[in-house]
Parts: sequence; structure tokens; C-alpha cells
Amino acid sequence: MRPGSAAAGEARPSWMDPALAAERGVLRLPPGADRYPLVLAAAHRAASGGVGDWSEPRTERGSVLVLCPSVGEAQGLGRRLRRDGVRTAIVAGDGRGSAATGEWAHAASGAAAVVGARAAAWAPAPGLAQILVLDEHEEAYQQEQAPTWHARDVAIERARRAGARCLLVSPCPSLEALAWGDLHTIDRGSERAGWPRLEVVDQREIEPGMGPLFSSALVDLVRGDGRVICVLNRTGRVRLLACAACATLARCETCDAAVSLDEDGEHRELVCGRCGTRRPVVCLACHGIRFKHLRLGVSRARDELEVLAGRPVAEVTGSTAADDPGLEHAGVLIGTEAVLHRVPRADAVAFLDFDQELLAPRVRAAEEALALLARAGRLVQRAAARQGRVLVQTRSPDHAVVSAARHGDPARFSGLEAPLRQALAMPPSVALALLSGPSTPAFMDALDAPADVVVQGPVDGTWRLRAPDHQVLADVLASVPRPPGRLRIEVDPLRI
Repeated sequence: MRPGSAAAGEARPSWMDPALAAERGVLRLPPGADRYPLVLAAAHRAASGGVGDWSEPRTERGSVLVLCPSVGEAQGLGRRLRRDGVRTAIVAGDGRGSAATGEWAHAASGAAAVVGARAAAWAPAPGLAQILVLDEHEEAYQQEQAPTWHARDVAIERARRAGARCLLVSPCPSLEALAWGDLHTIDRGSERAGWPRLEVVDQREIEPGMGPLFSSALVDLVRGDGRVICVLNRTGRVRLLACAACATLARCETCDAAVSLDEDGEHRELVCGRCGTRRPVVCLACHGIRFKHLRLGVSRARDELEVLAGRPVAEVTGSTAADDPGLEHAGVLIGTEAVLHRVPRADAVAFLDFDQELLAPRVRAAEEALALLARAGRLVQRAAARQGRVLVQTRSPDHAVVSAARHGDPARFSGLEAPLRQALAMPPSVALALLSGPSTPAFMDALDAPADVVVQGPVDGTWRLRAPDHQVLADVLASVPRPPGRLRIEVDPLRI
């Protein structure tokens, strides 16, 4: 049985009832834990108006709204609830898509459980008693198109207005969740067992002849019999090059950004990812034509990995369809982080260059890196033998994210990250808004910000407002009449 799980008919774990009873709760469940018993208990509790028993009959007293980060997870969870006799509406898409199947009408008619992805945060749920947000840390809950909103925040506000309980569930709760609610955990032994075995390879000790990404541990892994997923968040063939003659980095002659190699048969060009400028493969400093590959992209890494593995390697990126027939039978796959969402299970997951995640120029980079490890842990914990491995290649083996995953204790990371965010005056310690679009200059000219609101910018056409809390920020934004034209406002954006 998975750590933290309980089957119908068995006694609930001791941590479950306090978590479900919390008005503002955050439950830290490890990647290997089965969340279904928690959802089933929430449905019975909402229906009975109390704790009740696993086998008690359902009554018409209330409903539970369950949010999942993906449509596939919502559909799978909803089908399990239906098999157990729970009247469930699976609101997997937006209102228009679900209307065709009658699921939104089913939800409005009083289903005991309403299950869906991000858009389900707005789904009807008469007599709402509880909201569960599973994997609340996932970026999929953020709506990118304007108006931007986050399903977790909508769920929290909706629960407050309805007088319902709200429980955020995650193996690595976001700092926003920890700042909002009371943390509940399972027993330490079960939580540790729910995280995978983590093997760390110090990239500083990789044999130079094997290239920058291929340690002996990785080669042994891909030459084995199990299914292996390799993660490299760089598309294309080569993302960083240096002249073989003078060691000068290949840069764009227009904007000075690093250029990548674009190959199409015998045709080779250097292309800038920032401004799109293309030029021949020639060094601007010494005019040499031979370059060393310092940072491989997924496509080139796949070619080299296939030689090392001695078996076919499939490439997966964000454009790869989830039902691609090549994914089902591939023994080794390499791709961007999209591969972690396209493949349901694996025997091992290897991060070829984890420093790219840890050191990304974003405030939440380290938090996102821990979320990737949690996602990888869930894939290997789903394997039949549940003895999966996660291999991390990094030049920062003592980083707090790596330590937290290795010990199965996310508090090792969050305890250090929260004070850092506060020192940097970044969410969740403050409320932040980014404003952009053609009408933003007119909006900012009319803005009369109080002394406790910091205005910064513009930088590349974007202004930043920082307020001590969201109420102050909302009042300031609402005080300005909206000018004509497009105006985009992002509150606490994930990518800053």
C-alpha cells in the first residue's frame, strides 16, 4: 500500500480527519501517497455533514469541489469516485466543452463531488462544504491569458465566501500556501518512504571525454532494462557554443545574446533566440568555423544518448502529443519537463543538468526545481516494484532543494526560502503586480500610489507595483479609471 493511503473499509489514518476538518488547511503528502482516499473521505464527510464512516450512505447535505492540475488526472479521479458510488460531475474542461457532455449541468444539479482541472474553480457546486486543491504548487493552475487568475486563489476566496473548508494538498507546498493556512503532515516515516531514492552526481567530477551531460551513472542507467526518462529543459540541438580556436562564446551580432546551432541536413546556421537574427557558423572574434558544444539541446543530446544507450531514444517536447504512439513503447525518453507530464510511469528519471533549474533567473526557480523532483518521484513511485530512482546531475550537490528531496523533507527548503523571499520583498511577503500593454502608460500617469506602494519601471514596457498586502494593491488598482486599449495586469505572477 502506498504511504499515506487507506482503502475503503479501513480505518482512516490519524492525520486525515484533522486535515479535512481544518477551515484553512495545507496538507503535505509525499509524491508516492495516493490522494484518492483523502478525496473519498472528503466526499463522504461533506455528504454526511461530519466525519462519519467509510461505508456510510451518502445524503444530500453538501458537496466537495476537487481541483486537479490536469484534465487527465481529473478524469481518472472522477471515474474512481463513480465506481465507488459517489455521484460525481467530471468538469474536465471549460464551461463550453463540458456543456456538451452535460457535466456542468450535472454539477449544478447537486453532485456530491465536482472534479476538474483549472477551470473547475468556477464550476457550480450547490451546498459547497469543502474544496480540495491537489498539487496546489503546480503552475498549470495559473491562467496565462488575460484576465490572469490562479485556481488556488479562486478556490480560497470561494471557500471563504461560501463558509466552506479549503484544503491545499501538495508534496512540496508553495510558500503562498504555507503563509495562508495551517500545515498538516503525515508521520515522518511514511513521508520519507513516499519520496524516491535520490542519487546525486556531482557534474564537476564527470569524465570530460563523456561530454558535459553523460556521467557513468547515467550511462549505466540507460543501458539497463527499465524505462528511463531523461529531462533536459533545452530544446533544439546546441544552445551554447564556444569557438574551438579562441574559446570565445558564440553571441548574436545584433543583441549580444548567446546563439544556438540550427541544423537542417547539411545546412547549418547560428540563430539568436532573443531577436531571431541568423548568420553563418563563423566566430565573430577570430573568424574560425569550428565550435565546441558547451550546452547541448534535447535534439543533439538525444543523438549522443542513443549511441551511449545502445537502444532507441524517443524525444519529447511541449509539442509532442500525449497520445503519441511512440511514447508507449519507448524504453528511454529524453525531453523538456513536458516529458514528466506525457509519460504516466517510469523506473527511473534523470535530470541531466539540474543547475539549469536551480539557477534559472526567476524568483521561484528553486521552488519550481523541487516541484520537478516531486513530479519525478511520483512517476517512479508508480512503477510496479516501487523501487524507482531519481538521478540528479548538478554542480550544487549541497543545495537546499537537493537536500530536501534526498531526505524527503520539504521543510529543509521552505524554512530557508521564506526568509529569503521576505528579504527580497517578493511574494508571498508582499503583493506584486506587473502591468503591461499599450494603455499602460496612460494608466500609470493616472495612478496616485500611496507611500506604502512602490512603483518601478518601465522595463521593456512593463511596470511593477509592490504593496504590503493584496487589499492595498487591489484598492490602488481599482482607484484608476481604466483607459481605452489593452492593459494586462498580473498579480503575483509565477515567472518573475
